[in-house]
Amino acid sequence: MTGLPPKPKARPDKVSLRQYVRLFRKDILSAQPARLYRAWMAEFRTPFFRSYLSNDPKLVRLVLKERPDDFPKSDRVGEGLRPLLGNSVFLTNGEVWKRQRRIIDPAFEGGRLRDTYGAIWEASEAAVNRMGDGVQEIEEQMSHAAADVIFRTLFSIPIEDKIAAEVFRKFQAYQRAQPILNLAAFVPLPRWMPRFHRRATKENARAIRRLITDLTDVRMQDIKAGVAPNDLATKIMTTADPETGDVFSTEEMVDQVAIFFLAGHETSASALSWALYLLATHPEWQDQVAAEATAALAEGPDFSKLSKMRVTRDVFRETLRLYPPVPMMVRETTVPETFRERNVPVGSQVVVSPWHVHRHERMWDNPDGFDPARFTTENGKSGLREAYLPFSAGARVCTGAGFAMVEGVLMLAMLCRAYRFEAINGDIPVPEAHLTVRAANGIRLRVTPRV
Repeated sequence: MTGLPPKPKARPDKVSLRQYVRLFRKDILSAQPARLYRAWMAEFRTPFFRSYLSNDPKLVRLVLKERPDDFPKSDRVGEGLRPLLGNSVFLTNGEVWKRQRRIIDPAFEGGRLRDTYGAIWEASEAAVNRMGDGVQEIEEQMSHAAADVIFRTLFSIPIEDKIAAEVFRKFQAYQRAQPILNLAAFVPLPRWMPRFHRRATKENARAIRRLITDLTDVRMQDIKAGVAPNDLATKIMTTADPETGDVFSTEEMVDQVAIFFLAGHETSASALSWALYLLATHPEWQDQVAAEATAALAEGPDFSKLSKMRVTRDVFRETLRLYPPVPMMVRETTVPETFRERNVPVGSQVVVSPWHVHRHERMWDNPDGFDPARFTTENGKSGLREAYLPFSAGARVCTGAGFAMVEGVLMLAMLCRAYRFEAINGDIPVPEAHLTVRAANGIRLRVTPRV
């Protein structure tokens, strides 16, 4: 079973603002017109602000790499996430954000990836043992697996731990109750006005933060007693800002753990689910991944063997191209700009869309096709340089990008070494975007153990 991977239907070019808001709140991707897959830029106007979708590599480079301070993150998307994420590095700007990154970044440097490899291996083994055979709901399985990775690497506890399991359960409830955008994303509200978050959203966010606070308090005590494990939480909580000497307070650490869980769990689960679906519909690639994993992983957890799994890496990289977990990033102009000879006022929303850049008809050969070998071609190499940003780019590139690539490649390899994944005729997942790119009605595959 091969062919083009599923893609949401685009809306007509012209719809009313009311229709657009309704479509956008339901699903970001299908709310966009088809012309964006070939446009270098598009302008959208509402009664309250202007929005400029920027696919041109020069504009992407300007906004994300050359002048990031002039294009801070927009608060509009953050309004919906603030009950959970507080003042985390995902939502802050300016000097606050820079201070947070100075403390967080050392925990994810190259040498630390080797230190976390054993925990990722253990979580991958646990995912293999949980999978079983028969028809499986893959998104559920991968959500469980990705959450397990986060807890093992961050706090040295498996998902079966009582608090970890409760955070996972509450987070699933939070996702069901939280739309990607609330009213404040479309209508500028003064700070004193309520943000119209759903009651369930606020209750689940408070419960998650209470549980994370408990974990953080215990770790603080262990650090003071000198008995804390050498994991990511300990590293972050003991790293001082090199400019001020300050470390994170408990409340600040809770904000950061919340975004680590959101970003590290939700995005990885999305990418792994789509990767398994793509391999199920392209069995020739799945067999290559399985063979490569059998050869590279035979001697157990050896970090150096990751470099041998080039096919698996390219499969995962191609998955991130077709289904970038975070489909759009929103910035805001702080000074008057000119984009492609068009005036862009202060306060405009600048949207960089990995979803559209990664499938852009003018930048990629066969943009909607699944072809992991494309990265060996000149077009694929230029695409990686100019039109590939699953982890953003520039100063705000995801600090866990290297971590995610290790997790994705190893988890995919171990699962394909143990099982064969087959698509079910007529059961085709349709991607839609809320917090991340997921399937509208889940992803089901037939799973059988490899002999």
